[in-house]
Amino acid sequence: MKKIVVKQVKSAIRRPKNQKRTLEALGLRKMNQEVKHDASPAVLGMVNTVKHLVSVKEA
Repeated sequence: MKKIVVKQVKSAIRRPKNQKRTLEALGLRKMNQEVKHDASPAVLGMVNTVKHLVSVKEA
């Protein structure tokens, strides 16, 4: 399965609770933090929810 690298590029301050929880579920807690995930449909759905707060690239 493909791997993706998700990086938080914008703050979660003043964002709805579901977006904050999605960032935490992805493992992102700080700005410019990067995490690697498998490109599963569940992870891609979470990334789509917070696409304005993160950047994604293939690993």
